[in-house]
Amino acid sequence: MVAITLGLLLGLAARGDVLNLARVHLRWAGVIFAALVVRFATESLLGTIDLVQDLRMPLFAASYGLLLAGLWMNRGQPGLSLAFVGILANAIAITANGGFMPVWEPSLIAAGFDPAVVGADGFHVLVSLTQLDASFLISAVLLGDIIPLPLPLIGNVMSLGDLFLSAGLAFFLFATVVRAPGGLLEEEEALVRQRVIDVATGRLDAGRHDAGRRETGLRSGLLEASALERPVLLGSTGAGLLATSAAVGADAGVAIPALPSLAERARRHPYVRLSLNPAFSALWAGQLISLLGDRLHQIALAFLVLGATNSAIALGAVFVAATLPNLLFGPIAGTLVDRWDEREVLIVSDILRAAIVLLLPVAALINIVFAYPLVFLVSTVSIFFRPARVSVLPRIVERDDLIVANSAMWVGESFADIGGYALAGLFVAFLGTSLPLAFWIDSVSYIASAVLLATIVVRPRPAPEDAAPATRNIVRELREGWAFLRHETVLLGNTLQGVAGQAMIGVLLALMPIYARDTIEGGIVAPQTVLAFLESGIGLGNLVGGFAVGLIGSRIRLGRMVILGYALTGGLVALLGLTGDLGLALGLIFGVGAGNLVFVIPSQTLFQQRTPAGLMGRVIGFRFSLVFGAMTLAAAVAGVMGELFGPGPVIGLFGVITVGAGLGALLVPALRDA
Repeated sequence: MVAITLGLLLGLAARGDVLNLARVHLRWAGVIFAALVVRFATESLLGTIDLVQDLRMPLFAASYGLLLAGLWMNRGQPGLSLAFVGILANAIAITANGGFMPVWEPSLIAAGFDPAVVGADGFHVLVSLTQLDASFLISAVLLGDIIPLPLPLIGNVMSLGDLFLSAGLAFFLFATVVRAPGGLLEEEEALVRQRVIDVATGRLDAGRHDAGRRETGLRSGLLEASALERPVLLGSTGAGLLATSAAVGADAGVAIPALPSLAERARRHPYVRLSLNPAFSALWAGQLISLLGDRLHQIALAFLVLGATNSAIALGAVFVAATLPNLLFGPIAGTLVDRWDEREVLIVSDILRAAIVLLLPVAALINIVFAYPLVFLVSTVSIFFRPARVSVLPRIVERDDLIVANSAMWVGESFADIGGYALAGLFVAFLGTSLPLAFWIDSVSYIASAVLLATIVVRPRPAPEDAAPATRNIVRELREGWAFLRHETVLLGNTLQGVAGQAMIGVLLALMPIYARDTIEGGIVAPQTVLAFLESGIGLGNLVGGFAVGLIGSRIRLGRMVILGYALTGGLVALLGLTGDLGLALGLIFGVGAGNLVFVIPSQTLFQQRTPAGLMGRVIGFRFSLVFGAMTLAAAVAGVMGELFGPGPVIGLFGVITVGAGLGALLVPALRDA
């Protein structure tokens, strides 16, 4: 209910109209309504009518089946594909438990409830499993109520499906409240432009001035301005395209509607416009869900390894295993992605990662050594996902929206960092010895992402002009990708800049847990929580930096933003290595997060703008290979150096190197002015 209210309030804050909800046209609306009636009527009558109790499974199965069908038919509506994922997760949990929703007892107690009250409603069933074994998965307790919310007034225990459903409905309400008027405004503006053209070309009767029968000096200027959608008098305080056309229209007796108000224009800000793009919103939501799961398992894995080995080298080896596939397989993965359907690559990648992450805690508990190859496999699959995501983005958004879309993707990751790491630290501490649950939740997040990605529609990619796929040679294709990157001065320079600068990221990944434990004076704050706070600080900085780049990035040369980002981030990281104060470290790490996106987003946009679609996967693959290769080597070196000198000096050294990577580009005009 809180999320739904928030969606409405955000829609109204964006100058939407709640009456737009009455104008929504849903397919199979009657089926959805009937399914909801059966679903809630069944739950409410379970304790009073024996027949309903006997038929609970068929009734729940029918209601959830119809509801899923109705939501699938409306998956093009923003948010409803996410609601579909939530309903599906809850349906699986209830079906696997014979018509009951399982509630995990530790979560119920953590939320402040008495386990004795569970079951009184006839719908929930208490699960007291303390060992996370196969029965926990088979009975789908993972999809039951396992997330404690010990909050005043709204304390509860929620399922993953409840979270997805609430977020989906909130976004649907926001989009609906905002979207409908936007369409009318676009029609009005189109009418304005068409009438201006008609007046300028003499197709409208101009009344007493007989403007339709004579050529005017305004004709070519009006045509050009209307086509470019910009004022005739750039920089003027009053007269522009609308003022001129309104004057002509007044003389001609033509009623021309006024331009939308400032509030109405704000409602169609690029971020809002992108949120109403069903394909982009599904891609964004899928990434956010899987990233939230990743944050949870990353915290759990770091302290699982640290607790088992108490070694910086062992911890650094985890990040080496996670980044090594990029060095070994990046270009090959990019080449194959150029051959394959990117949407299918995204879906299959998520499904494979879900299976691997599901097994990771089992392997780690047998022997921590077995965790390393599984981490390697997860990253190997991910190197197919990343270039496919980068490659598909220009085909689901317009070119002018690319930098905003990239910004929005990174803002989503920032949300995951801010909320994900903070909640992950608390949740991992709550789990105690039940750490496998963190990995299994991540597995569910990948499946949810795959379902969302299955709903997107992608514009077809132009067919390659070279040989047919059956006769294409992978070695030749690799050479083509490398040749393009090597001769594209801006992209090659940006990649080399990233090789030097992004090594810092590898150092932070490898040493941050030890830095949180040994360098920061956290007092009574546990190291896990300190690490979560630091990671959340990076996420909050990413959020601010991502929004800033999205708002003003189009006004600044991309190359200069990259230089600024590297110099700013490196300087703050160098200072981070010198402090042991938690408050100061959080302030610095916030700046690191903001500066990070100042070079990441324009770098990604440069590659999307300057690389042909048919080469995108290969070129991105080579970049990832070089950049992540540097991160891999840096993580390995950081583990050894951290053992010898401690984390602070090593982090500070690589911060200085990053400053050099940024400022060095000032000496290369092509990079500076890109």
